Amino acid sequence: MAMYLAEFLGTLILVLLGDGVVANVVLKRSKGENSGWIVIATGWGLAVAMAVYVTGWVSGAHINPAVTLGLAAIGDFSWDLVPGFILAQIIGAFCGAILVYLSYKRHFDETTDKDGKLGVFCTAPGIRDIKWNVITEIIGTAMLLIGVLGIGNSNNNAGAIGALLVGFLVWSIGLSLGGPTGYAINPARDLGPRIAHALLPIRDKRDSDWGYAWVPVIAPIIGGILGAFVYKFFLNMWI
Repeated sequence: MAMYLAEFLGTLILVLLGDGVVANVVLKRSKGENSGWIVIATGWGLAVAMAVYVTGWVSGAHINPAVTLGLAAIGDFSWDLVPGFILAQIIGAFCGAILVYLSYKRHFDETTDKDGKLGVFCTAPGIRDIKWNVITEIIGTAMLLIGVLGIGNSNNNAGAIGALLVGFLVWSIGLSLGGPTGYAINPARDLGPRIAHALLPIRDKRDSDWGYAWVPVIAPIIGGILGAFVYKFFLNMWI
């Protein structure tokens, strides 16, 4: 139970700070309005680091179903724990998104850009071409797993700075690969807040774009498993 609660809290923190930075940049009359992509990518990277520091010592701070499934696929995590981890992650992301809404309620009210309000909660592609959107998310999430496994390798002796390095990894992915799709690279981070967007009484909101919603769920899962196997393949070659 402690591990499930840690995954819930860790993903809540991730989304609270991650979706929070998007709200700060996108919503009207916020202090950070129009401060740009670098602020968003930096905020998400720091959000990951904070979530890992808070909960990593309890559950490993997967805070991402793609990480959980990727580790399980290569035998580094028990399949018995997978359903509970994923459920906790989605619920945590949902709750984190609600806290963002409560924090920025008056700014949501002031904002007329319906796509921008949806973008606080979940990702959307810059150019909607599903095939290429899927490929982008697969590549980004594969890089995430390769990086996470590399940082965690005992030969690197990351120790206490490991969580910060994972944050740098996500920051790097956002800056380098986030442009095409907004780099969900995490099914819970996208699905939980998207559900929150659908349910919350957001003034003058649009639909929650369910036609695209499967892409940031399925593609990161594929990418996470692929990245874990790629890292394991090269690790076995080197050892």
